[in-house]
Amino acid sequence: EVQLVESGGGLVQAGGSLRLSCAASGFTFDGYTIGWFRQAPGKGREGVSCLSDGRTYYADSVKGRFTISSDIDQNTVYLQINSLKPEDTAVYYCAAGRAVVAVLGINDYDYWGQGTQVTVSS
Repeated sequence: EVQLVESGGGLVQAGGSLRLSCAASGFTFDGYTIGWFRQAPGKGREGVSCLSDGRTYYADSVKGRFTISSDIDQNTVYLQINSLKPEDTAVYYCAAGRAVVAVLGINDYDYWGQGTQVTVSS
């Protein structure tokens, strides 16, 4: 069974940092695009970063603050989030897809995790 499990969310003050983890089971990341998305209350799900074929992509709103990385041995992808802002408050999801064209779009991903809550206080 394919599973993606996110962890690492929490409540932090503005300016703080978090590292989110996305652990995969039932498949390996090789050949997949792995994306991080977030959904704030009352808003749609948006892509923030992804790792595809060794290349990284970031939404303009997070460039310079978010860093995506992977540990192949652990079959885990990480999202380091620095300089957190209240507007970063959202549920963060990871997703995996084999034939992803729009890397920060939600439609091409096959598997999704359940999400981890990030709340940033001002």
